Amino acid sequence: MSELYSKAETILLRKKYLGPSCKVFFAKDPLKIVRAKGQYMFDENGEQYLDCVNNVAHVGHSHPEVIKAAVEQMELLNTNSRFLHDSIVEYAKRLSETLPEKLSVCYFANSGSEANDLALRLARQYRDHQDVITLDHAYHGHVSSLIEISPYKFRKGKDIKKEFVHVAPAPDTYRGKYLEDHPDPAGAYADEVKKIIEEAQKNGRKIAAFIAESMQSCGGQVIPPAGYFQKVAEYVRKAGGVFIADEVQVGFGRIGKHFWSFQMCGEDFVPDIVTMGKPMGNGHPLSCVVTTQEIAEAFSASGMEYFNTYGGNPVSCAIGLAVLDVIEKEDLQENATQVGNYLIELLNKQKAKHPLIGDIRGIGFFIGIDLVKDQQKRTPATAEAQHVIYKMKEQRILLSADGPYRNVLKIKPPMCFTKEDAKLMVEQLDITLTVLEEATGTRTERLNEVSSNNASDSTSQAGENISKKRNGLYTEKHTVPGKRIRT
Repeated sequence: MSELYSKAETILLRKKYLGPSCKVFFAKDPLKIVRAKGQYMFDENGEQYLDCVNNVAHVGHSHPEVIKAAVEQMELLNTNSRFLHDSIVEYAKRLSETLPEKLSVCYFANSGSEANDLALRLARQYRDHQDVITLDHAYHGHVSSLIEISPYKFRKGKDIKKEFVHVAPAPDTYRGKYLEDHPDPAGAYADEVKKIIEEAQKNGRKIAAFIAESMQSCGGQVIPPAGYFQKVAEYVRKAGGVFIADEVQVGFGRIGKHFWSFQMCGEDFVPDIVTMGKPMGNGHPLSCVVTTQEIAEAFSASGMEYFNTYGGNPVSCAIGLAVLDVIEKEDLQENATQVGNYLIELLNKQKAKHPLIGDIRGIGFFIGIDLVKDQQKRTPATAEAQHVIYKMKEQRILLSADGPYRNVLKIKPPMCFTKEDAKLMVEQLDITLTVLEEATGTRTERLNEVSSNNASDSTSQAGENISKKRNGLYTEKHTVPGKRIRT
């Protein structure tokens, strides 16, 4: 579809016809994207942007194999999923082969929100329990049942937390309740869940489920300490509940070494329900809930039929199969491992150089850069993070910030992201942080020593040359007011 309106007209029409709560990225200067390919997006003027955060286009924007599969199936058949067709059973079979053996029953839907809502229904039907334990700062979807268990959302509104919802501390060892110097952070955080269960039971309540992203995204790219999920699962199952692993943002090989992020916990940990969405359709609406035969039979025993007109339709399944094929053919898990390790290595070098970087955490193509005003106090650098993502956008590199304080830079690119892309992104981040630190007076003696190193100077100079060559937006005289950071 060609452009119908100018960018200014598009903005005005959004304001007129779309709800005011429908926000866009970079609200102060939104991007109008007209096409995308691989790890790149292009605006109406043909300007190319490196996409470092779009985890929906999992195998790359507009992947030809995915497009081909969609077109061929659409030309042949797309219909209500209650008719028999082979692609839904083939896709269910292929998905189950990536999971532990006991996770073998699939329910297809259209979005991560639908999947997580259905997971709650399965959990509550299993033993007729109601209560849900969720993590602080968690986000699991936009439908009412999920807003209720998403502190990331419900604490922004006027609604009081529902009595059947229990919020456990996020297992964040950088800025959470128990830090990395704790002798057993996994046990300490799990004990918080145990206390919640015991208190709920004292009040006559019954736990239906504990739900968590295998790695917490909106919560600030948080990776739980080893052993945490195993202990939590033990406590929850003892209370008659089930463990729901939300893989909507972190599944399908994003961490490289494993296909599913919960597999980092080891073979001895198997969730009772796994939800998936975003990446599985490479931008096409497609999601799934996978569970055990026992839970599926309990759900069926309720007498309520699960019916989803579009979930698992022939076109969606053809696209899902193509995505699995591309991940395997292009060895994208290995790419996530190799490039992810390289990117984390580059970022750790920047951490040693920049006082604004408090923590680098991540695995594969799931990485967070926690920006701080003070490394000892770990004071969140919220305004600075917003400033950085806007300045990176000016340099045609797309990032976003999230976490409880919106100070964590998120890196979740398409799986075709390369080492050259990683190098370019880090070089530009180096320049952006250097300018910001000089302007706000946050550079330290340690920073100056590192910056005077010839190797670092060479890297910074190379990055500056690349930046000027690409768009000429940065100059050495560029300054930022010290009291207020303008984006």
